[in-house]
Amino acid sequence: MIVVVLTVVPERLRGDLTRWLLEISPGVYVGVASTRVRERLWARIVELSATGRAIMVYSARNEQRLQFKVARHHWEPVDLDGVTLM
Repeated sequence: MIVVVLTVVPERLRGDLTRWLLEISPGVYVGVASTRVRERLWARIVELSATGRAIMVYSARNEQRLQFKVARHHWEPVDLDGVTLM
């Protein structure tokens, strides 16, 4: 499972993401994709987001069962004894 939240990004990027994910609210996308597709989506998000912000949360094999990626956001993931917090 993947959740992507975008803020102030170009319409082109929003349109690109709808090819693989469902937009459930403006700027919020959810879906299921392989690791390879997820990594390529993230690279595309970082490349096309210009001055916008992005957060991706996805399923992972760790204690929390999820992982975060952040681009140009004032929140940064912090690891505290194996638990990632935002």
